[in-house]
Amino acid sequence: MRRAFALAAQGPERGINPRVGCVILSPDGRTLAEGFHRGAGTAHAEVDALSRLAPGAASGATAVVSLEPCNHTGRTGPCAEALIAAGIARVVYTVADPGEASSGGAERLRAAGVEVAGGVLVADGEALLDDWLVAARLGRPVVTVKWASTLDGRAAAADGSSQWITGPEARADVHRERAAADAIIAGIGTVLADDPALTARTPDGRPLPRQPRPVVVGHRPVPDDAAVRRHPLPLTTLPGDDLAAELAGLHREGVRSVFVEGGPALASSIVRAGLADRLLVYLAPALLGGPRTALDALGVTSIDEAIRYRFTEVVPLGADLKITARPEGAR
Repeated sequence: MRRAFALAAQGPERGINPRVGCVILSPDGRTLAEGFHRGAGTAHAEVDALSRLAPGAASGATAVVSLEPCNHTGRTGPCAEALIAAGIARVVYTVADPGEASSGGAERLRAAGVEVAGGVLVADGEALLDDWLVAARLGRPVVTVKWASTLDGRAAAADGSSQWITGPEARADVHRERAAADAIIAGIGTVLADDPALTARTPDGRPLPRQPRPVVVGHRPVPDDAAVRRHPLPLTTLPGDDLAAELAGLHREGVRSVFVEGGPALASSIVRAGLADRLLVYLAPALLGGPRTALDALGVTSIDEAIRYRFTEVVPLGADLKITARPEGAR
């Protein structure tokens, strides 16, 4: 199975489809073929591995796969059917496919007389699939809410100035985080006030190879001359009336992770709605005081109603701290 994980890791880290690896073993344990998924529209890992064998060579063999074989027809056919047709006798996998359309491969295999064993090295399998798996279970992208603040929780000074609360190391890390997301979301208030480009850049301003899709939330129009309109990817605008439904719509369009960097109003709306899967806070050793807090009202009126998160990582970045937190009970 660990070899299947290593194969899967060769596939694209982000995308509509998961990273999957497959190893075909002979009845005596020899490796007959290997395969992995190279991205949307290409052969799935099981089919990729089977394609490397002569007809009939997989009869009686075992397929070790890093995700339950799919059971639906999309751009490619169902892997469960391909394994059955090849004469595979046993399938071993880690995590069950949570997709509404693609799940059920294990049941289909068993119905055809194939021996199936799931749940092998589940923690490793979930770590490999990461955001894709969580997004599939939620039916929406994984949401990271980011802000930079001082020790006293201020995101700007009383006059509204905020550049720069954190140092260059933290700012460079923010751009790496942006590049890792499928989309970056800002509120229209932030766009009108700060005119952000919503791109991922190097410290000297050069664009990183991978860019997040820009999304602006709010009813007011984005000006024609706004920097975000010069983004290399098309701009998406959302009203923000039903954030859960709008995020689900982005998921249907292939967005599996979003990076919310849109000011306290939007961040607070996301947190208040229970949609923040990850908080990313860059904490500067400074004090500003005043009214410009990192979050607005969350509907919490007493300490018993506090929205609890747990720290999963605290990393020094220059003079600042990068703090990652997830909701209590989340993975």
